[in-house]
Amino acid sequence: MSELPKEPSNRGSATSSVHAGELRQQEANAITTPIYQTSTFWFRNSKEVTDYQEGKSQREEYGRYGNPTWRAVERKVSALEGGEESILFASGMCAATTTFMALLPENSHLIVTSDCYRRTRQFINQFLSRMGVETTVIEPGNLAAFEAAIRPNTKLFFTESPTNPYLRVIDVPAFAKAAHARGVKVIIDSTFATPVNHRPLSDGADLVLHSATKYLGGHNDLLAGTLTGPKEMIEPVRKALGVLGGIIDSHAAWLLLRGIKTLDIRMERHNANGMAIARYLEAHPKIKHVWYPGLASHPDHAVAIRQMKGFGGVVTFEIDTDLAGAMRFIDSTTIPYQAPSLGGVESLIELPVTMSFWDVPKEKRLELGIKDSLVRFAAGIENAADLLADLEQALAKV
Repeated sequence: MSELPKEPSNRGSATSSVHAGELRQQEANAITTPIYQTSTFWFRNSKEVTDYQEGKSQREEYGRYGNPTWRAVERKVSALEGGEESILFASGMCAATTTFMALLPENSHLIVTSDCYRRTRQFINQFLSRMGVETTVIEPGNLAAFEAAIRPNTKLFFTESPTNPYLRVIDVPAFAKAAHARGVKVIIDSTFATPVNHRPLSDGADLVLHSATKYLGGHNDLLAGTLTGPKEMIEPVRKALGVLGGIIDSHAAWLLLRGIKTLDIRMERHNANGMAIARYLEAHPKIKHVWYPGLASHPDHAVAIRQMKGFGGVVTFEIDTDLAGAMRFIDSTTIPYQAPSLGGVESLIELPVTMSFWDVPKEKRLELGIKDSLVRFAAGIENAADLLADLEQALAKV
């Protein structure tokens, strides 16, 4: 097989999505990277073993530590993000939890933003606290609060951008500058943006994380996570993954590799559909408020315009009704599936109150901003006119 070709740094994201990270000459002259369906890799002799152990050869040994199909995905993601190395995980949550476990020492301090994925908060509260890790929660975009929260033992600042579900966009250069001045590393969960819309590493972030289940995979058919950054930060996490074992199987890695090939072109449609839906909803008399970074009404619109190339397919909005009316609206839609997740070719819709927070007391839900009539619409790649017509007929039922 041929050596991996050097990826030109000036290639566009569409070209990199298709070609980056993959050998030009595959086994049997195949165009696509094979699925290496094996749990272990053999050595021809003891010299090969010792060369591998001493770092003189780059190859695989055992399926918990690496697989050629994974490596192709990792190289492709690195090229798209402009990072030195990437790691592939079994899920986005596995990427986050393994990174926290690897990079947060006992009795250290973490800063996170309030508007974020519920399970991330749950891991922080229930598991990191057992390690003596203390956490400070700040409002997204509040740079002064962030600077005030930094302590001598603060190691990491972790935030989504855009956040879930209110799509807050973090001013990454400003936060990174403030963090680095105090020795704090910045991790951005860029799942909602993708490297097509924003590359946090270029804006000063130290690591960028994705739930690759979403836009990177793009077809609602796999679970995966990625982490990208400099080798000296990636390697401790890679070693932790080998111990903790949250690895992806080779077939799911291959599905992800295939999905990424169309990432750029899919994001064009997700971005266009998201903007069309946001504009339509903002003008609708039954909608109280719309959160979408591409709208001038969004609190972080100025940052988003400066930082992002597109604003994604997720639109969050509040209907002027009660829970029963919101359920009636959701149940009346005919194109989106009522389901969790986002970023696939099929549109998905949900009421966060019923999908993710039904077991949380109402007072606590309201503290988190989860109102009964709050809707999250994850636009797929269907025709915008059809999505808008479906929303129109469903809102008529409210």
